[in-house]
Formats: sequence, structure tokens, C-alpha cells
Amino acid sequence: MKSATSALYESTLSSLPLLGRGKVRDLYQVGVDHLLVVASDRLSAFDVVLPQPIPSKGEVLTRVANFWFARTAHLVPNHLAQIPVTAVITDVSELAQLGDRAVVVRRLQPLPIEAIVRGYLIGSGWKDYQRRGAVCGIALPSGLQQAQQLPEPIYTPSTKAELGSHDENVDFAQTVKLLGAELAEQVRALSVAIYTDCAAYAAERGIIIADTKFEFGLDDHGKLHLIDEVLTPDSSRFWPADQYQLGSSPPSFDKQFVRDYLETLNWDKTPPGPQLPQEIIDRTAEKYREAERRLTA
Repeated sequence: MKSATSALYESTLSSLPLLGRGKVRDLYQVGVDHLLVVASDRLSAFDVVLPQPIPSKGEVLTRVANFWFARTAHLVPNHLAQIPVTAVITDVSELAQLGDRAVVVRRLQPLPIEAIVRGYLIGSGWKDYQRRGAVCGIALPSGLQQAQQLPEPIYTPSTKAELGSHDENVDFAQTVKLLGAELAEQVRALSVAIYTDCAAYAAERGIIIADTKFEFGLDDHGKLHLIDEVLTPDSSRFWPADQYQLGSSPPSFDKQFVRDYLETLNWDKTPPGPQLPQEIIDRTAEKYREAERRLTA
């Protein structure tokens, strides 16, 4: 069921060929070497696309990602092309539909992993630690509490899931098998460097970046690029520093708020996702907007 509260649940462009729809983004072909990426208002939780959108979420995601792409360009090149959307979409009604939620990017070869960096012990990492004293095979000191900052950020990659399936955590050795030793090391080092730099920036603005995931792709010369999205409320846990409390899951500026609500339901985390109350939708939309205001103002 599509909600009338969303200006864009999924894009409907006729001027470009649609390549596919992911959990959140729609991809259109632009010539041979470029794509138009449209961030929808769809919300994915536990790798399931929920039936209702979050108003203006796609625009927030795009603006926040573009901010971080610019800020991390000194660390790693990214997929953004220096081509305005108006150069590939000329129809006035389609441009109005897109608003701030679309970018033209270079067409790169995505790596088959998600590069996850954790700076704090929370979520599946906390559950893993409680069971094994380790997170994704990385041993940690005993006696850590929920939401505690780790001695140093750790890299805990996962394989990418198909739509409707769950991502699978893998150890670093598995990424070496998938990518080769040199590229796997490069991805790990870059991921930790990006997280460390950006977490310090966010801390100055009262936001703790507890963890995040990056995606990378290769150009025709084998050069690594940051792709997809970066440090958005969809791909990261953002906590307000002034409400952070050791030993409990802090409030957040991201979709963890929705995950926490879903955990109270009798839902097996398989499609279809449950309907969200309007209050949850409205509060989630505001959390996304607040994250953007704090980080990019």
C-alpha cells in the first residue's frame, strides 16, 4: 500500500531506461557510462522494505550523502559525476518529481561486500559480544557494556543480500577470498579512516556515529571509489551525545527508532513488513531532518 503522505514512494521517469529498484534507490541508465540514482522515501528495516514511506526521506538521504562525499573526497574518490540532473532530465514534471533526491553518478563495478565499521558496542554486535565475547570473530575485552565505545573502531564486513534477504556477516579472511588480499586490505583501511575522520567531525556537532556501512566500486582501471551512500541515517547509527548513556540503547537520529518499534511486535522479520503507526512515521521523518540539520548546517 502506498501512502499519500509521500511525494515519491517510487520514481516514475519515462525519459530514461529503468535498470532496477533496490531497497531504497531506483537506478536509471544514462548513456553507457553513467547512472541516475534516485533515493526514494522507502524504508528498509532488517533487510525488508516496509509498506509505508517516510516523507522527504529520499531528499534528506541525498543531501546528507552528497555532503559526506564532498567531505571525504580527500580520502577516496567517489562515484558522483560532475553532471547536473538537469543535463539528463529536461521534462519539467519529472524534475519536479525528483526534487533534491537524484544524482548522476559514474557507472562502476560494485564490490560484493558491505564495509561495516563499528565504534560502539550495539545492535547485532552487542548480541554477538554477549554470546561469544567477540564481534564477527574479533575478540574484545571482557566486561564491556551495551553502547560502550570500543577501544578502537573495528571492521566487520558483510556480504550483500538480495532484496528480501538478510546480509551475512563474514570475517576478514572471507573478504580476502572475495576481493584478493590487496583490495581487501585497502577497503578495510579506507573504511576505518573514513569513519574515524567523520566521527570526529560529527562529535563536534553533538552526534555520536556508533557504526556505519560503506560500499565501494572499481572503475575500469581498478581504482577504488566510494559509492551508493555514505554516513546517512539509513546506513549509520547516529546518537545525540547529550543523551548518551552507557548500558542501554541510546535514542537515535536514524532508522534504529523504527527497528526498536519493530522489535516490540510479533514479526518474524520476513516480508511483508508490518504497517507503521502514523506517529512512528512522523517521528522518524523528524529524526532524519534533525540529523541533516546538525551535520550539514
